Amino acid sequence: MAKAAAKRQADTKGQATKAVAKRRKTKRTVTTGAVHVLASFNNTIVTITDSQGNVIAWQTAGSVGFKGSRASTPYAAQMAARKAIQLAKEYGLKTVDVYVYGPGPGRESAVRAVGETCNILRIVDKTGIPHNGCRPSKERRV
Repeated sequence: MAKAAAKRQADTKGQATKAVAKRRKTKRTVTTGAVHVLASFNNTIVTITDSQGNVIAWQTAGSVGFKGSRASTPYAAQMAARKAIQLAKEYGLKTVDVYVYGPGPGRESAVRAVGETCNILRIVDKTGIPHNGCRPSKERRV
């Protein structure tokens, strides 16, 4: 019985050592894309996508190294945008459309940082605007 179990173990070991053919990843080339800048009061998120909407690169002010209240500064947003563009340049990115969301302080500086290295075709502000506002709080009873 022990011999049969040892033989089965040897068979499974042989199967595990077989080389599995892996497919090589092809490097995409993206010349035109879109930069989405989400500027909140606490952080700035810069996402770069291709024309279909697939994410190529992204960075946040927090991931660049700024923590706490320093992540909400224009300088942190500028550094995040530069790093994201640098990652996207590896794919051959040259021209972009910029979409800006939110009221944060890093809006303008992130767009300027993108304009330093890429040709900007258009800048669109897509910040959501409430049509009827929030529901008011209940009336006080004194």
